[in-house]
Amino acid sequence: MATIKTQDGTQIYYKDCGAGKPVLFSHGWPLDADMWDSQLNYLAERGFRAIAFDRRGFGRSDQPWTGYDYDTFASDINDLITTLDLQDVTLVGF
Repeated sequence: MATIKTQDGTQIYYKDCGAGKPVLFSHGWPLDADMWDSQLNYLAERGFRAIAFDRRGFGRSDQPWTGYDYDTFASDINDLITTLDLQDVTLVGF
């Protein structure tokens, strides 16, 4: 299971498929990264690197008592982008 550790120590689960220009998918409440499986496969088969993650508190990511605010959610995305060294990334959100 692929995870990164955020600045506050929260483990964030992610899926990483394909190679090429990265596209990062962020789910909405109350879903998880699995909602993007069709898009991940479609893009990976067409020369993109497709990544989806479970936000903190959802799916296979940690469920800490704190950090459920926009600043922390944005920081988690930044930590994922930085850790995976994503350059010229396209962010898709729902």
